[in-house]
Amino acid sequence: MSTFFYMLLAFVVGILVGWFIWGRLRGELDSLRGDLDRTRSERDRLRADSDRLKGELDACGRARADLESRLRDGPSAKTGADKAATPAPTALMSTPATATSAAKAAPTKSAAAKKPAATKTAAKAAAPKKAAAPAARKAAAPQAAAGKADNLRRLIGIGPVNERLLKGLGVTTYAQIAAWTDAEVKRVEEVLNFDGRIAREKWIEQAKLLAAGDEAEFARQFPTAGTANNT
Repeated sequence: MSTFFYMLLAFVVGILVGWFIWGRLRGELDSLRGDLDRTRSERDRLRADSDRLKGELDACGRARADLESRLRDGPSAKTGADKAATPAPTALMSTPATATSAAKAAPTKSAAAKKPAATKTAAKAAAPKKAAAPAARKAAAPQAAAGKADNLRRLIGIGPVNERLLKGLGVTTYAQIAAWTDAEVKRVEEVLNFDGRIAREKWIEQAKLLAAGDEAEFARQFPTAGTANNT
């Protein structure tokens, strides 16, 4: 009788120990399954991020190719437009009229005297105009050469790539960025493949302070911006 009791007790204890061990193993198995599901979801998220980054990279490549084509076509088109818009020299246009007026105003003594007088009058009238043309070109040259390029990388959000793209669009100074309109901001964001980033990073506000030379206010409002270079 006692032997049967001990065997029954050992059987019950074995069942309890086996149940306890099975419960722990099952809990660990469920934990491993949960970790596996989380790993799979993380893998799917990383794949989605990878696809999104590839799409953005392709868009940047297309924008760069479009920008390079514009830069290649820009100088030739501008040269052709300048040549088409160049007026005829003032001296050549005014010489016949001046010669005619000089010939009419000269005394009618002899035909030989009228021609030299008209020629001298036309030459005198054309000389100031010819001299005025180089003077006008000299006066216009400093305006074209004026506007020293600023260090755009001081602005938060402008690194080496964005600075190169902006210079490709002809944007080289703080004053240009400070004067941007909503339409210009939209055009620049389309070229740079941005979406509201200029407003979020306050490019225009930064450029206005730097263009005005207000370094103290710029450092106060944008303490994370670089003093000489923002990479």
